[in-house]
Amino acid sequence: MKLFVTGGTGFVGSHFLQQAMDAGHEVIAQRRPGSRSRLLLTREPTWVDRALDQDFNVELAGCDAVVHLASHTPNPPYAPLDECLYWNVYATTCLLQQAAAKGVSNVLIAGTCFEYGAGAERQEFVHPATEPRPTQTYPISKAAATTACMGLARQMSLRLQVLRIFQVYGDGEAASRFWPSMRAAAREGRDFPMSAGTQIRDFISVEDVARQFLAALTDDSVEPGRPVIRNVGTGRAQSLLEFAQVWWTTWNAQGQLQPGQNGLRPGEVPRLVANIHDRHLG
Repeated sequence: MKLFVTGGTGFVGSHFLQQAMDAGHEVIAQRRPGSRSRLLLTREPTWVDRALDQDFNVELAGCDAVVHLASHTPNPPYAPLDECLYWNVYATTCLLQQAAAKGVSNVLIAGTCFEYGAGAERQEFVHPATEPRPTQTYPISKAAATTACMGLARQMSLRLQVLRIFQVYGDGEAASRFWPSMRAAAREGRDFPMSAGTQIRDFISVEDVARQFLAALTDDSVEPGRPVIRNVGTGRAQSLLEFAQVWWTTWNAQGQLQPGQNGLRPGEVPRLVANIHDRHLG
């Protein structure tokens, strides 16, 4: 297949590019001018150095699918809501309309489990049909983008899948996030202060996320004009502390984990684990 991929230098995007090219796909990848890949790729796609809100009609011609992985400020501190809405909603819907005009109907969009927000409370496994109730700017904009893109998919008969990613970790992740900051402490022999670690999450490696996106490209059950929301996770519940202990042991760390030294983030959902068996038809 010939793929048009956005966010190709990002955390998930870099891994997806590598796997897509290894699988023999032809890849045209958008990247912000000046950005560099989170991974050292074994070969390069055809890069398009252009902001997401620009014209991609030439590059979209002849493509079989769009894989939209770009997002604006996915890690705290989040940008103001107007910025998030511009890039995550407006620029995204512009891209979908360009793709539809060029006859590209197969579209994958990376969503986030944080779109569910308070809607996930008291759910053992979060169903994709759960009403989103986000409270912070980035998740609010992603939930709005899902609604807008699903509406466009119905209007323009796109074969759209929104794949909501749960707690992804791995090589290329932003250094400030939990897994890479813990790894840095382990390698340097430092203690690692953290929260009490009572948060229950669905941890999934970035390699597995990329594999699920790649598999979704050939999902023939998705019908034109009937968009689908699916969760991308493992369906396994694990506390943050258990996750930390497993990796601390794996790395043979010499320092000590220090649970309880940090507080929880405001508005943090206590449990967020994916229902990976069902999907929601929009």
